[in-house]
Amino acid sequence: MQQSFSWSWVQTQVEGTIALWHTCADRNPASGRVYSRQDQRQREQAYDRALVEVEREAQTKPSSTAARDELLCRTTRSCSRFSAEALDLPPEGIELLADDLVPVGTNLARWARCFDPRLSKPEIVQACRNAWTACGLQPLFGVPVELTPSILGYSLLYPYTDNYLDQPATAAKEKHQFSDRFRRRLRGETIYAANQLEFVLWELVALIEGQYPREGHPGVYDGLLAIHQAQEDSIRQLIPGQQLSRIASSEILRLSCSKGGSSVLADACLARGSLNAQESQFAFRWGVLLQLGDDLQDVQEDLRRGSATLFSRAAARGLPLDGLTNQLLSFSDCITAEMAALPFGSRMLKDLLCSSWRSLMTNAIAESHRFFTQPYLMEAQRSSPFRFKFLQARRKRLSRRRGLYESFFNTFLDEPENFPESLPQPFRALTETSCVSPKPISGRPQIIVA
Repeated sequence: MQQSFSWSWVQTQVEGTIALWHTCADRNPASGRVYSRQDQRQREQAYDRALVEVEREAQTKPSSTAARDELLCRTTRSCSRFSAEALDLPPEGIELLADDLVPVGTNLARWARCFDPRLSKPEIVQACRNAWTACGLQPLFGVPVELTPSILGYSLLYPYTDNYLDQPATAAKEKHQFSDRFRRRLRGETIYAANQLEFVLWELVALIEGQYPREGHPGVYDGLLAIHQAQEDSIRQLIPGQQLSRIASSEILRLSCSKGGSSVLADACLARGSLNAQESQFAFRWGVLLQLGDDLQDVQEDLRRGSATLFSRAAARGLPLDGLTNQLLSFSDCITAEMAALPFGSRMLKDLLCSSWRSLMTNAIAESHRFFTQPYLMEAQRSSPFRFKFLQARRKRLSRRRGLYESFFNTFLDEPENFPESLPQPFRALTETSCVSPKPISGRPQIIVA
């Protein structure tokens, strides 16, 4: 039976997820593989071999489309060898990454750069991360991995909206007006774009509407409205630094659950168009897990900018993050069990999704080591294929060579002659000096270039 996702449905899921979260407070997370120092050294050597190969390739300047495609193949092979040697990924897992998920990211990035050349690498990567989440859900719901127009459109929406809402120079009144108009567009109201930003966003929403007509897929638009509402509510998580430790953890948890759960609920709806009760609950809770994992990864940045999360609040109060992180890992064990119960998706895929998330958590602990006790760090490091000092050193190296990797990233974004048949050909987004008339011409806003 197809689910509908009203805001009351979202709040019911929030309550159930919070209850599950609290049951994990006193549990010990499931133990995973333990790596010896020799194991870690071998994997670190594989990491460095792959890094040298990729940096050598990054200095290559392909002279043709064929040469560029071959460069991408060589780089993918290097990453595949690293995945096998350092991360123990089986051949089927490497094939899934190389043949399915890498093309998703490449096609989205190329489409986005054709659509709007001003999109930065971080913005495109943000969109790719969302697309990988949605496409990772597809086989769990019995759908082949594919970058669809709706996943493309949804993934590109939020680099634009996040950037606009994060601008300190923009008045709060203007942001509220924009948010209200965006909500009306998501509802399907006939509202013509008043400026360039709205024109671009309206076109991205149209990609979703083209794949999922509103009359046959109400859950898709319920999901989009849910994440919009959750993002509006999450503005309350921006707190002046000196007050960060005072906000109630229950309020933070509620906001985080709403935002994270609604985000992946929308991904799931776009992955297949309709969901049953089991699938929608899993998608919502998987989203909460990813949100809380992101909050752990971003604890230092959230402290700096005054964003209240469970982890930044605890850190602001001078509390070690050991207990919260163990609770998060135990929570992930519960969500893993829900994933395992889904009828679709191979065991390999489910293991890959879970191990990828665990790897991100290990990296987050290594990066934010000053917020943990030394005994906790020593125990956590035993579950990592790399020593934490090694990860910290390589992160600094990658940061120092950001320019090289930026150039390498751009190498693969040259405009291709054709995109996959499943995607529409992108039109070029407007220039910064453009505006949009509120009067439609042939069903499309009139473009006026100043």
